[in-house]
Amino acid sequence: MSWVDAELEDSFDEELEMEIDDQRVSKELRQISTLRHKSALDRRTYFRELLKLQAELVKLQDWVVHTNYKLLVIFEGRDAAGKGGVIKRVTQRLNPRVCRTVALPAPSEREKHQWYFQRYVPHLPSAGEIVLFDRSWYNRAGVERVMGFANETQVDEFFNDVPEFERMLVRSGIKLVKYWFSITDQEQQLRFLMRVHDPIKQWKLSPMDLQSRVRWEDYTKVKEEMLRRTNIPEATWSIVEGNDKKRARLNCIHHLLSQVPYEEVPHEPVELPERVFNPDYERTVLPKELYVPEVY
Repeated sequence: MSWVDAELEDSFDEELEMEIDDQRVSKELRQISTLRHKSALDRRTYFRELLKLQAELVKLQDWVVHTNYKLLVIFEGRDAAGKGGVIKRVTQRLNPRVCRTVALPAPSEREKHQWYFQRYVPHLPSAGEIVLFDRSWYNRAGVERVMGFANETQVDEFFNDVPEFERMLVRSGIKLVKYWFSITDQEQQLRFLMRVHDPIKQWKLSPMDLQSRVRWEDYTKVKEEMLRRTNIPEATWSIVEGNDKKRARLNCIHHLLSQVPYEEVPHEPVELPERVFNPDYERTVLPKELYVPEVY
């Protein structure tokens, strides 16, 4: 294999590693479920389309920087519905200085007494930036409401405030895109079981995730009210069907690209300069203990 082929293969393997991770099934889970499941897309089609879309994302990124555009994308939805998988594919080939993901922890004591939106404001995009919120201020309409972390007065204030808050963002020049990831009860249960029996994925299973199984219907009710009260013309919701992970990723990225009027930005041709050699320079031999042991 040539060096170029090997380098390209390594690049493709980054995506393949993610796919292998998705496909690993523990022995315990094989005994729990005998259900058959296959994506409507074959692997070849999926990878071909994903790479096309990721190439378009790079063009979008260049255009965002070139035009000083401000893009904010909110990812909400059921636990285990595939938000993280889409975010990974969006950011995988983009410049982290341009496109960053925000996933805030539970609020501190100080943050609990701030204006509710205050802790999100510092993370909003500036000119030439793309920001992806892996959950957002909509926590108040979802988990905080269901789990009793916010009372009904606070929830009502949120519903009154959030439309105007988002209109302010849009008026300031931010393009706001909001996604809700949907998943069936059975599919969520199986994905949670994967996390229970897979040590590599157990960190994804929080106490709040476990409660989301118990309170499935409560989350359904608050989701329906949230979508109804916050689906404003300036920032509409878009629902992503998440049962088929591959299709959800492609559909969401395709839709995201359609929300921005980007175009290819012309670039000056890049030429690699010649390396400068100094005949008087002698490279220092470093001690062996500085190097990482070559175990593989």
